Amino acid sequence: MLVSSTQMLQKAREGKYAVGQFNINNLEWTKSVLLACEEMRSPVILGVSEGAGKYMCGFKTVTAMVKAMVEELGITVPVSLHLDHGTYEGAKKCIEAGFTSIMFDGSHYPIEENIEKTKELVGICHDLGLSLEAEVGAIGGEEDGVIGNGEVADPNECKMIADLGIDMLAAGIGNIHGVYPENWKGLNFEVLEQISKITGDMPLVLHGGTGIPADMIKKAISLGVSKINVNTECQLSFCAATRKYIEEDGDKKSKGFDPRKLLKPGAEAIIETVKEKIELFGSAGKA
Repeated sequence: MLVSSTQMLQKAREGKYAVGQFNINNLEWTKSVLLACEEMRSPVILGVSEGAGKYMCGFKTVTAMVKAMVEELGITVPVSLHLDHGTYEGAKKCIEAGFTSIMFDGSHYPIEENIEKTKELVGICHDLGLSLEAEVGAIGGEEDGVIGNGEVADPNECKMIADLGIDMLAAGIGNIHGVYPENWKGLNFEVLEQISKITGDMPLVLHGGTGIPADMIKKAISLGVSKINVNTECQLSFCAATRKYIEEDGDKKSKGFDPRKLLKPGAEAIIETVKEKIELFGSAGKA
């Protein structure tokens, strides 16, 4: 059974750990994440961008696949199916498709329009028992065509959005999607602390979790970050393991071209990456 993200993130905020949102891109990705979280007894949020949803034949297909996989694999930890960086229209589609958690990214709108659209979606989601994530201050980098310049969020605007009754808030603090450049200045903890104080017990979300040093991750969690998004790191692990398999499999008689064999090393690499992140985030044994 899928659940919203609300309760798991409230527990994480109180317990000073973070729940990982691991983006899924296909069946193998989903299976690997679920198996890793079940083994580690960690709650999990499965993130689906609009681009990934389209790739997987639409949001209804994703919902059906995840529900069936949870049942067939005997997954007992809390699992939330979450739209990542959703547009206003995409949010409506995912609500209809049976997602249990929605992110509406209105950070590129003027704050008044961000508030207006977020307020409407809060009402719709809460009437259906779904959780809603909002964003203030764009996350840097690009993910599935969603481009942000890395603006640091205004704490006062964060307060305005938080007061709408959202369940979690993504606030830009110098974090970016993708691989961090060598000259990256690091997370802006001064702003994060201000946002945490002004929004109270609101679970905060750290996008761009790939490549942030462990000490920064732990400090962010201590300041109220309760959800950390990981995508690129799983992609890198999958790519490296798959490349190694292809380069080393020179014996055609091994039927190494069988897709189940071809994809297995990458899928296993994702499991290990997810387990490492769960340890770092402190969510192991919290299911």
